[in-house]
Amino acid sequence: MKNEEFLKAIITPKHSFFIHHSSFFITMSHIQEQISQIKSALPAQVRLVAVSKFHPIEALQDAYEGGQRIFGESKVQEMTQKYEALPKDIEWHFIGHLQTNKIKYMAPYVALIHGVDSYKLLSEIDKQAAKAGRIIPCLLQIHIAQEETKFGFSTDECRAMLDEGLWRTLTHVQIAGVMGMATNTDDLTQVEAEFATLSDFFRELKETHFGDCPHFKEISMGMSDDYPLAIAHGSTLIRVGSKIFGERNYFNA
Repeated sequence: MKNEEFLKAIITPKHSFFIHHSSFFITMSHIQEQISQIKSALPAQVRLVAVSKFHPIEALQDAYEGGQRIFGESKVQEMTQKYEALPKDIEWHFIGHLQTNKIKYMAPYVALIHGVDSYKLLSEIDKQAAKAGRIIPCLLQIHIAQEETKFGFSTDECRAMLDEGLWRTLTHVQIAGVMGMATNTDDLTQVEAEFATLSDFFRELKETHFGDCPHFKEISMGMSDDYPLAIAHGSTLIRVGSKIFGERNYFNA
């Protein structure tokens, strides 16, 4: 059987949009090596989130067989399809911009929501988590980049939300830390300064609002090109995609 025919046989229509057929065999053997290489250099307190958006279920399965258990997705429908198809000991992290009307679909299983950027969103997560009988850990997304396209609280907005105190009445969410995305630039001095800003703000919040909360411990920052800098500034969760899976193929079969 030719490769093209074999691929059509094993990739169902439901999942075929995740991959460009000609790249399938190239990526599989490389994934586990990359995961092992990245993890071998990580400090004990840092966890790897494999960013798997638009990559096929087969690629995630390969990563899983290589020991990876945390995957990050930014589309609720895609994440739910993968959750249904893959082993249930996977931690699913939602790392995209989240719409309130999508929360109910992932509330039963999501392990961590990285991008909470308003009290309204936090409140809706609490509501849907209550319906699912769960407490969902969340990270407050802080806008640290010199780009208007990035989402998140400003530091002043976040302080004001926390000072108001309404979040303390929410019993089905747990604020577990902060998340930030640095500017997309080759200027590593700027990137490092933005990571330092987030790290300093995390320490401020720990002191002012979460001193008695041992679960407030996560700093999600750093991606494929800059995660060593992020780790140097206290990141506990790095979000790595292209370094593991290669470039994404935005392809409809």
